[in-house]
Amino acid sequence: MKKKVLFVCVHNSARSQMAEAFLTELGGDHYIAESAGLTPGKLNPLVVEAMQEIGIDISQNDTNSVFDFYKEGRLYTHVITVCDVASSEKCPIFPGKVERLNWSFQDPSSAEGSHAEKMDQVRSIRDQIKRRVQEFIQDNE
Repeated sequence: MKKKVLFVCVHNSARSQMAEAFLTELGGDHYIAESAGLTPGKLNPLVVEAMQEIGIDISQNDTNSVFDFYKEGRLYTHVITVCDVASSEKCPIFPGKVERLNWSFQDPSSAEGSHAEKMDQVRSIRDQIKRRVQEFIQDNE
């Protein structure tokens, strides 16, 4: 049976979207990945661009509310917050035996500078998230 993993960040516009995409891409045989936000926003276009550079298209993804998933009674084996600890503490507690993890990554929307400089920062965050997802898969085999 596949493990169900929910990635949560503030707006479900960047970090959680990347984590969901990487787990689906790298561990799709063993995992069902979803993502949601505390206050869903719009996909970050820099993140969409950074993911397209490595062959993953998230441009059509919706942003979701973690509270809607909670109200629907969705169950997960893992709930992983990818925002800062203070924001992660606002996430609802899902029922059942759920492992909660916090992976704190810089928010891509805080990237500054020219487009090229922002993209360098977003690529760095993207690559950190990919490495963390790969470690998660290895640790849970």
